[in-house]
Amino acid sequence: MATEAEGSGAEGGSCLEVLDRHPHGTPVRDSKAPDGPVIVVPSGAWSAFVDAVKGGAFGGR
Repeated sequence: MATEAEGSGAEGGSCLEVLDRHPHGTPVRDSKAPDGPVIVVPSGAWSAFVDAVKGGAFGGR
């Protein structure tokens, strides 16, 4: 199941596409460049990152 992050605005901001439940980690790519490179983040590290973002660890809007 691919999940596209919301948040790119009219200016064409940054947006990621993430593949959930991949057996080797969490693949992440730029949704505007579907044929571009993909990084695979260990699932535990991705979950920790998402939790930190949700918890406001990086500031935000």
